[in-house]
Parts: sequence; C-alpha cells; structure tokens
Amino acid sequence: MVATDLDGTLLRAGDRVSARTRAALELARGAGARHIVVTGRPVPGVRGLLAALGYEGIAVCGQGAQVYDAASGRMLSALTLDRETAATALGKIEAETGALYAAVDQDGTDGHTLIEPGYRMAHPTLPARPVPHRDALWERPIAKVLVRHPELTDDELAATARSAVDGLATVTMAGPGTVELQPLGVTKATGLARAAELLGLGPADTLAFGDMPNDVPMLQWAAHGVAMANSHPELLAVADEITTSNEEDGVARVLERVYG
Repeated sequence: MVATDLDGTLLRAGDRVSARTRAALELARGAGARHIVVTGRPVPGVRGLLAALGYEGIAVCGQGAQVYDAASGRMLSALTLDRETAATALGKIEAETGALYAAVDQDGTDGHTLIEPGYRMAHPTLPARPVPHRDALWERPIAKVLVRHPELTDDELAATARSAVDGLATVTMAGPGTVELQPLGVTKATGLARAAELLGLGPADTLAFGDMPNDVPMLQWAAHGVAMANSHPELLAVADEITTSNEEDGVARVLERVYG
C-alpha cells in the first residue's frame, strides 16, 4: 500500500500531479500496490481534485475522520467532533491566546467549510462559505475545526492549543495557516488503519509519504515513512527516509526505486 498526502507531497503548485509522478504511481499499481490518498482536506473539498486526477481508490480525508470511496462517491466511515466540545475547546484556547478566528468543515459528502468573520482560508482553491458569527458554525455536525491567530505562528498556536484542550480534541498542524482540532484520538494513522483493514492490509505493507506534522502519526504507523525535502522539521525527525521536494517529484523517485 502506497499512502500519500496531497498538498506539499503528491501535488505540485496549482494542485498538479506531474507526468513523472503519474507514471510512477502506475508502475506501483502494476506491481500490485494500492495507492491510498491521505489528506487533511474534507471529502467535499477533494472530490473534484480526485476526479481530475482520475483517482478511483479509497481516500482518507479530514485528517483521518473520513474514509471515502472515490469510485462510488460513497462515505465508508466518518467520525464527527461534538459541537459542544468544539465550542468549549475554542474557549479554552482563547483563554490562553486571546481572540482566534475559526472555521469548520461540516460532516458528510456535501458538507460546507464555514468561516467566521476574520478567518482567511490558507488554500485559495478550497471553497468556503462565510457566516455572520461563530454560533452559525455549529448549525450542522462537523468533522473538524480550523483556527488561526493574528500574531502567533502556526507552531506556537498548535502547541498552546494542545495544552489547552488536552483530553477534549486532537490538535494538529497541517500546513501554513492550518491548525486544526479533530475528534479526540483521530489522526491520519487511525484513518489509514481503517482503510487498510478494508483492503486486508496493515502497517507492515505500507509505504507512506508526507510533509507536515499531521503526517507524523501516519509515517510512524507505516513500515517505511518518507518525508519530502520540503517537510516540517517535526516530520523530518521521524522519517525513515527523506526524498526530494514535491516540486522535484520526490514521491516518484522513491516509487521508481522500489517498484522499478
């Protein structure tokens, strides 16, 4: 099983997959490997991209909360973050940091990303719907909460949030401007484990690629974890191997070596 993150890993700028990387994935599939996309993006924010890539496998989305069958368009499993817990967690973080800007990814294949006033989407290609005030974020079940701070760095905000919400939610840093709260205990590794079980596979069968702290559990779960050269230091510290950057076909280089 070849498990790949999307942003900063499989994708180049502009949400593109290079011809070399496509060929390397075909090489792996031809050798019997299953490619699993593992992304922090929620299902509604990734369906169009998966279709454009011609991807028809299982995708682990929403930082591990959602397992989605791209071929049938069906959600295979989904976990939600209790909305009262989410509101409490935000309050605890703000007690330490001062005012935050928040957004949520709603549950389901048709859920929206809702953003309160002041929140800026880190990824401009992901659609979002503004709401007039924070209470409107909780109108439907949610998969996760996204938070930003006007002054703290992502690493500072993530560290403070972890301390503040210990026992309430899992906190991860998924990329620039992307600190997130998801259901307690949910990570990319737990989502990938569910997907692997559906395929009759496990960690010993898995080669995983990533670039950010949210990929740490996945790389630690897999038998062999590969960090991109452009990775966050937290991921570089736990990787079994470091390849070239996403812009230099780092995933393809490893797959060509393993399956060529």
